[in-house]
Amino acid sequence: MRSALTAFKKKEAHCLEAALIAACLLEQNGYKPLVMSLESQDQLDHVIFIFKERTGWGAVGRSREQGLHGREPRHKNLKSLALSYVEPFIDKTGRITGFGVAKLDDSKTRWRDSSRNLWSLEKFLIDLRHQKLKTSDQKYLSLLQRFQETKLTIQKGPGWW
Repeated sequence: MRSALTAFKKKEAHCLEAALIAACLLEQNGYKPLVMSLESQDQLDHVIFIFKERTGWGAVGRSREQGLHGREPRHKNLKSLALSYVEPFIDKTGRITGFGVAKLDDSKTRWRDSSRNLWSLEKFLIDLRHQKLKTSDQKYLSLLQRFQETKLTIQKGPGWW
């Protein structure tokens, strides 16, 4: 669990580290350092940097799964943005159950430039109050069945930040 600077120097990042890099870079252009934690039933959560434009909410994200990358700023609210991640999140164990939004500075960590591990930031996001996200059980079971039958996964590889 590295800071934005350390992850940037290493030229590799998991989803939370990528969100920190995006927050660090984009706050230089007036964006607030906000992240959204997407909670999953299998406890393999996903974190994205979120931002607001006049056209709506958008996200910058990084994942091995292409469907979990960023989103254009066209979502009217944060719930709509979170819901856009529901379908690509479904695999043999994953299903989004909630979302939470945090100001990174509230974590009281040196998330921008610390040379130490930031496990306290991860704990801050785990402990964050998440709003429950109800989704259709029928649609979930249909997508899960499709995944199980075809072993269909979203193509792994680079995608939109």
